Amino acid sequence: MAIDPLAEIVTLLQPAARFSKQVECAGSWRIHREGTGEPFYCAILEGRCRVRFGEEQPFILNAGDFVLVPAMRDLVNESIDAPADLAATIPTRLDDGRFRGGRLEGPADLRMQIGHCSFGAPDAALLVSLLPDVVIVRGQPRLATLMQLVGDETRARRPARDIVLERLLEVLLIEALRSGMEATDAPSLSRGLADDRLASALHALHARPAHPWTVADLATEAAMSRSAFFARFSRIVGLPPMEYLVAWRMALAKQLLRSRELAMDQVAERVGYGSASTFSVAFARYTGMPPARYARASQADG
Repeated sequence: MAIDPLAEIVTLLQPAARFSKQVECAGSWRIHREGTGEPFYCAILEGRCRVRFGEEQPFILNAGDFVLVPAMRDLVNESIDAPADLAATIPTRLDDGRFRGGRLEGPADLRMQIGHCSFGAPDAALLVSLLPDVVIVRGQPRLATLMQLVGDETRARRPARDIVLERLLEVLLIEALRSGMEATDAPSLSRGLADDRLASALHALHARPAHPWTVADLATEAAMSRSAFFARFSRIVGLPPMEYLVAWRMALAKQLLRSRELAMDQVAERVGYGSASTFSVAFARYTGMPPARYARASQADG
């Protein structure tokens, strides 16, 4: 069965909805949100606005645009005509799930659906580091539709709500990441998957993580010379090939250890180590604790 690296990472992240709300704005307005490190996403339903993350250059979002930030940084969201000295304000709550920014009277100039979620994976920071800092997708209305479904399910109290939300969020994040693959120059897994040659190597690596891969093997999968592959992979994905392989193996190992369904030697074999002892040494060097202790700690936390 074909392995999809992007879907694997999103599934391992264990996304869970925190809240979703609709914000409408009128007149001149500015909203400041502090960085939380949690995933943030927004779909512009009507109108346009200006957005800036951290110290980066601001950009304009128009109706139909979608932005995803896997790890939220300081955000300034404002009207196009907002003067430089305009103070940031907190949107006023109108009713359940709906807020208003700027002028409270009259028709709204902008409507946007905003969502926050969390990642349940203990190694979320590692996995998030493989994703782009910011994903901007333009002209894909199905993302707004998915956000609306997440919002509706968040406010409802229907049976199996948590499972439905988890699946909806997985679809939303995968759709956003694959739609925005070529929209960023920042190194990331999604940018690597948008590169035809690197994609071949990444798919092979994810399909057979236990294989004794070398840089030369992966370069062959990409139909490139070893040196050219190493340089291209490091530049586009953001990690050298062997560092990426170890990071992915350890993410898989953590998942297997948390499930406690396999013996240590079986976990070692699944992630490419010839014995439980060599795996234990590698795992402890990478994570700072032996795998047996990690498994016990995960069970206690659960």
